[in-house]
Amino acid sequence: MSDPKLELTERFPADYRLLTAKQYKQVFTNPKKATSRNFTLLACVNSLDYPRLGLIVAKKNVRLAVDRNRIKRLIRESFRQHNQHLPKIDLVILVRRASSELPNQVLFEQLEGLWKKIARKFNPDALATD
Repeated sequence: MSDPKLELTERFPADYRLLTAKQYKQVFTNPKKATSRNFTLLACVNSLDYPRLGLIVAKKNVRLAVDRNRIKRLIRESFRQHNQHLPKIDLVILVRRASSELPNQVLFEQLEGLWKKIARKFNPDALATD
């Protein structure tokens, strides 16, 4: 993959995911946070030229596997649509309870707000635009 920007037509390759416990631990060590009603986003700077995403959807918070998978698909799609506006950071999204009861559009709107919040925290001078 020569282009570091994830194209909208591409899949979600491993390069753009947090894969190991060590990568997740790095984010949890000293994160900047952004929250919404149904999500908590933790982020820290990485040394790569693109952002990476990690997901935590606990069975305790979202009981049914079909709902956990739907939420993960929504988060990945939202990330694909907004990653070109994000700085070089590692992100972990934690899903809170009752997220599975909300329609997709509401979850997308909350995620869009989180992407903008976290971009502002890492670069307060720049406006996070779409």
